[in-house]
This record gives sequence, structure tokens and C-alpha cells, in this order.
Amino acid sequence: MYKNLAATVVAASCFPFAFSQSLPTAAIGIEPLKIAFVYVAPVTDAGWVHQHDEGRKAVENALGKQVKTTYVENVAEGPDAERVIRDLAQQGNKLIFTPSFGYMEPTLKVAKEFPDVKFESITGYKTTANVAAANARYYEGRYLAGITAGRVTQTNIAGYVAGFPIPEVLQGINAFALGMRSVNPKAQVKVVWLSAWFDPPKERDAAMTLFNQNVDVIAFHTGSNAVMVAAQERGKMAVAYHSDMRKVAPDAQIVAVTHKWGGYYTQRAKAVLDGSWKSGNVWGGVKDGMVRVDAFGPKVPKAVQAEVLARQNDIAAGILRPFTARAGDVKDNEGNIVIEAGKTLADGQILSMNWLVEGVQGKVAK
Repeated sequence: MYKNLAATVVAASCFPFAFSQSLPTAAIGIEPLKIAFVYVAPVTDAGWVHQHDEGRKAVENALGKQVKTTYVENVAEGPDAERVIRDLAQQGNKLIFTPSFGYMEPTLKVAKEFPDVKFESITGYKTTANVAAANARYYEGRYLAGITAGRVTQTNIAGYVAGFPIPEVLQGINAFALGMRSVNPKAQVKVVWLSAWFDPPKERDAAMTLFNQNVDVIAFHTGSNAVMVAAQERGKMAVAYHSDMRKVAPDAQIVAVTHKWGGYYTQRAKAVLDGSWKSGNVWGGVKDGMVRVDAFGPKVPKAVQAEVLARQNDIAAGILRPFTARAGDVKDNEGNIVIEAGKTLADGQILSMNWLVEGVQGKVAK
């Protein structure tokens, strides 16, 4: 069901002649391709939206006057998103990126009204003739962050501040716990659900609550850097998400799980320019350069850094797959077998994940 991102990139690069022929058109007065981005939170200097805006800038840098990009920030999921996406289509944007899970249905609805506009539903999974979907295997980075946390924790208790219990978030929590327990079987993970993607005060309060419960290392799946700031203030350790956040947490950050969108966004814009754009569904990860861990902090020994980077290479090579039962059955935190010994979850099973693995305290929020 999913195409490998590397294959997509190769396919896009198979049009060098057609693409090169588009260069003179800009010089003779052809209007640039108008591209729009819709952001679920404000543009800040780190976080989810920051990474996608870096992708937008990469498109501009790569394609210059052939494109004209714009964005609308802090757009709530739901009816407001539908209104904004429709407005952008009416304004003549021919390629619209909507990077938030809750934008999927509004994107599909608007796309029916504008069949000549190409839409990219980022983190969505439904496609049509003019709506493509793409996402990243963030869980691969989460597993590696878990190894880091498992090596440096002193209390054997990690915290996790989570937005909503969608499969992507559950994948991250479970991969983090599995990575942590792969090197530290005593490790436990406590989860706090926020029912929000971007709410810095709530993110901070959740982090402080977890630190008061003997948590000494924390991860999060929300949109701001509030958890990192809280960890820095409390003298705790934290895993940065989306971006390197050492600027606000120079002592607290142990590693960053980052995602890169510039390559994918640029290739999709090129495909519109040369007429090769086709709908599809991409799920890229470490191997494809879309996800990586780096930016280790001062509290992580060099030997641990080397171990984590070696495991990252293993994931890229296909040797290590986080959702594999390597040492007996893997159970959820209610005692049910979720991965049989020697088995690896298929993509469809990962994408429909609705459980928390053994070692995670709490329940899937309703």
C-alpha cells in the first residue's frame, strides 16, 4: 500500500530534461507555481511547524523564481482548516500541503471542489486522484531515543507527554518503551495525555507532574518546547522532538528526534512543474533521510552515543526493526500478546496500533 520514499525520489529525479526545460519559461513571463502550506500552530524557532516551514524554505531555495510559497499559521483542525484550505485554493495555489492529521478530512473535502489543484495530506492516509499522503516513521527515532534514555536514567522511570491517542502517537510511545527496555529491562514509562497538540502551559504542567513522580528523563509528542524548558529548570533530562532544542535546554537535552521535509516537498513541487505529479502514499524513515536522531547532550557518554548511532545505521540497513519480538512474545500492558516471538509487525498493523506495550503505565485515552 505504501511506496518507499527512496523510490519516489528516484522517480521524481527521472525527469531532469523536462524539469530543465521549465527554467526558461520563468524568464519569458510564465507565472510561478503557487504553493501553500497550512500550519496547525504558530511558526516558532523549533517544533513541528518549524520543521515543515524549513521544508517550505527548502523548496524556495531549490526552485527559486519557479515557485512562490505562502503559509497560514495557527489554523485549528476542523471547520477552520476547511475554510483556510478552500481560500488558498481559490487564491490560485496549485499545490497545497496540509501537515496535520486533523487536516485530512478537510483536505479531501476541498480537493473535490478543485480537481486541478494538487493536495498533499501530511500525516494523513486517505488519497484521491488529486490528494497524495505522506508521513514519516517517527517511531524509528523514538526507539533510538529510548535506547539513549534507558542508558542514562537513574530512576528507571521515564515520562511521556502525549497529545492525542492516534496510532502515530501510540507508535512513538511503544517504540520509546521498547528501545528503553531493550537496554534496561527495569525501565517504566508514565504517560500524561493532553488532548491538545500545542498548549505550552498544559505541556509544562504535565512535565512538572511527571517530574514529581520520580521521572528523571522525559519525552513528548506535542508542538512546543515547553517540556524541554521544564526539564532544564528542574535539572532533569529530556528527548527533544521535531527539532534540536539545545538552545532552550542545553543541559537537559540528551538527544533529538528530528524529521526533514525539504527533500520530499521539493520533489513534489518539481513533479507539479514538469507534469509528473501523481497521487500516492509515502511513509519514509531513517533509511530515506526523513527521520534521524542526533544532537546528543552533555549527559550522554560517548559510548552511548556510538551505540545509538550504530543502531540508527542498523535501522537504515533494515537489520533492526523496532516492532520485532526478538526475545519472546511482546505483550501489551494488559498482558495480551501483541507481537508473537520471532515476528515483526506489518505496516498495516503498525498504522492501526491501538495498545500500549508492557512497561508503559496508563491506558489509551478515549
